Amino acid sequence: MSLKVYIFGLIMGMLLSLAIWLFVVFSINPYNSGLIGQILFFAGLFLFLLGLWINIFVWLRAKFLGSETAMKTMNLSFRQGLLLSILIVILLILNLKGFLVWWVGLLVITGIFLVELFFLSRDK
Repeated sequence: MSLKVYIFGLIMGMLLSLAIWLFVVFSINPYNSGLIGQILFFAGLFLFLLGLWINIFVWLRAKFLGSETAMKTMNLSFRQGLLLSILIVILLILNLKGFLVWWVGLLVITGIFLVELFFLSRDK
């Protein structure tokens, strides 16, 4: 599979998840619908952010390192996009519940950073 086909598939998946998330935002009120509405809201947002971050990382690697290297490091782009999406969703959930203060945010960021460092050290 070429890089263009892969990126096209990622963009289509990202746009589909954006459409699902916008449907949830405008059709289902996450505050009034309870836990199910909030789960749908955060799941749709997570999928959109995942596609967005993966596309950004693949594009940056393709631009600066070349398309062949971008294909070789696709798992790295996926993992980093996944971790950034998890970070954003966790911070939003903590904010929704009223638990987000600056030191809790720093702890979450540090935890995600340590997970990435673990995977980077394991790959070598």
